[in-house]
Amino acid sequence: MVFLHSFAPLRLGGSIGLVPVQNCLVRQSGYDVRPMPANIREIKGRIKAVGNIQRITKTMQLIASARFQKLQKRATEAQAYTRKVSEVVGEVASSLGGEDVNLPLASPPAKASGKELILILSASRGFCGSYNTNVMRPAIQHIRDTGSDNIEAEVVGKKGIALMKFSRLEVDVYHDHIGDTPLYEDVQALAQRYMDDFVAGKYDAVRVAYMRFVSMSKQTPEVMTLLPLEPPTPQANADAKPGAAGEASGAGANYEFSPNAQELLGELLPITVKSNLYQAFNEAAVSEQLARMIAMKSATDSAGKVGKSLKRQFNRARQAAITTELSEIIAGAAALE
Repeated sequence: MVFLHSFAPLRLGGSIGLVPVQNCLVRQSGYDVRPMPANIREIKGRIKAVGNIQRITKTMQLIASARFQKLQKRATEAQAYTRKVSEVVGEVASSLGGEDVNLPLASPPAKASGKELILILSASRGFCGSYNTNVMRPAIQHIRDTGSDNIEAEVVGKKGIALMKFSRLEVDVYHDHIGDTPLYEDVQALAQRYMDDFVAGKYDAVRVAYMRFVSMSKQTPEVMTLLPLEPPTPQANADAKPGAAGEASGAGANYEFSPNAQELLGELLPITVKSNLYQAFNEAAVSEQLARMIAMKSATDSAGKVGKSLKRQFNRARQAAITTELSEIIAGAAALE
């Protein structure tokens, strides 16, 4: 097949005539001239474009699925550690009874500063549906309820920066060094700074806005209070897990601690803060990849439906063009007889 941009001979009823065939497809063998109408070319181009988009979204879906499985395994392992640390803290705290102990991380500052800090965990990339909007909505509402002058906002992810600017809210710190797969060392340094500022009385509370991963079918945006820390009670652990921990708590087991319980809590509470913050980062990453996987699957399915619809339009248009050509040929042959 070749493109001609001049005239080609057309044999009709024994005579030869010249017809313009600009932008038409012509067979090299014989004199068969088959022009391609503009609407058919347009539909064909759209079919090709939709097919390319479908292949891209399918690839992105597979990549998001692989990342989701990897991050989910990592978050599950970290969640077991976080849960066990909380259980130990609850047991140690219960042994103190009603004693008046000094736990700076578990109580508000003696002198209120009237300032809070909120860390927002958003995504750095799009194509994840309404994930970033769902994360930012309760965070922005909390900032406005508290008062923008009484709260400092720190953001992880470029999309969070964009939505904060769109909402005309200031961002004090942007953490661009934390990527899609947060490292424990980076989260640990961040949590240590928060604890130091909280103990020094710079903030009355430190909160984290993120997407909490509950299951494959449920993810809920949440504004978690990181500091002051509220150690879980043994009864809460028993309600959550009616296994060994619940049996030990229900039986009123007594423990002897060395060093004493207050010193142990002084060591365990910072670990709890770090593990809670790390767990929030992990769940946010898992929720982001799940949202992207679902969004790309929906886009792939939609592209498939559009492609089928365009193919039907193409077939109808091609059939109409062939019918028109045959009618013109028959009419021309009849006129020359």
